[in-house]
Amino acid sequence: MMRILLFLATNVAIMIAISIIFNVLGLKSTLDAQGIGLNLDALLVMSAIIGMTGSVISLFMSKWSAKSAMGVHVIDRPQNQTEQWLVGTVERLARQAGIGMPEVGIFDAPEANAFATGANRNSALVAVSTGLLQNMNADEVEAVLGHEISHVANGDMVTMALMQGVVNTFVYFFASVIGHIVDRTVFKTERGYGPAYYITQMIAQIALSILASMLVMWFSRYREFRADAGGAQLAGRQKMISALRALQRSHEPAQMPGELAAFGINGGGMQRLFMSHPPLEERIEALQSQR
Repeated sequence: MMRILLFLATNVAIMIAISIIFNVLGLKSTLDAQGIGLNLDALLVMSAIIGMTGSVISLFMSKWSAKSAMGVHVIDRPQNQTEQWLVGTVERLARQAGIGMPEVGIFDAPEANAFATGANRNSALVAVSTGLLQNMNADEVEAVLGHEISHVANGDMVTMALMQGVVNTFVYFFASVIGHIVDRTVFKTERGYGPAYYITQMIAQIALSILASMLVMWFSRYREFRADAGGAQLAGRQKMISALRALQRSHEPAQMPGELAAFGINGGGMQRLFMSHPPLEERIEALQSQR
């Protein structure tokens, strides 16, 4: 809850700062002189509502969405030795990390993969693929679970969702400003919104979203290094390195859908600026350099 309040306060503070900058630099009066007639304060508020709503809803639906999208079988009562070990290991790691016991699940996929999700660090979901259980030894699986538990303990799901909401807010805001300027100054629309506004605003949103996604992915990569360090602390550094080496040896894992990709253990094959995970070799080097 404190993390949510902090990010909401940050969002409000940035909105106020932008409003002040627009007024101090005379940008608002310049827009008015050009006949733009744009209420920047009202637009900021509307942008925040539009930008944050989707991210917050997605966060609170994340566990349900993950179970549905990945076909996760939640282990309510362990049915075999593997499930008993899995639940027991997650319970021990969660206790070490100081968080509540997450739900533990398995999803059917040949690739070695795992993820954590949930809006509450004391009521999260940690799931691993059948491929991970089949292709890694117990020490390596323990390290992967430590990595995912660290995501939960660090509040990464909340942080990423709220960061995405803040980014969405300002993408919509600046795209709308650009749309208004083009519509009023270039196409001379006097009242309401002309077609140029909607076309320009849509194009600006696409362009700004691409730039914003670079920022979000940069933060996601930074967060992965932290989760690796947390996994090393919980399970042991050599176990964490061994788990990453095992991922290197495996075939390129399939990308998980939507926001789950940012909370998995593997890296993607996207270009670096848009990668949610750092290259595995860099993650291994970061762990090896720790003292």
